[in-house]
Amino acid sequence: MKTDDPLLKILACPLDKGPLHLLSGDREALYNPRLRRRYPVVDGIPQLLPSCGEQVSEAEHEELMTLIGPEEPTP
Repeated sequence: MKTDDPLLKILACPLDKGPLHLLSGDREALYNPRLRRRYPVVDGIPQLLPSCGEQVSEAEHEELMTLIGPEEPTP
């Protein structure tokens, strides 16, 4: 996936239905900072089943937030 992929605008976390952030790199994934869950992207296909998501540690969450930047406030 690419950051400008229009699919990113409609993808949502299967648990809280909120927006996800794309994490690029060796382990491409979609990240939900509200629940601190990461969903893998395998061969360009997001794995968005609740059972596919993994909880990240507090330290990893902080690291990911520096990559993502500040979250936009929800209306």
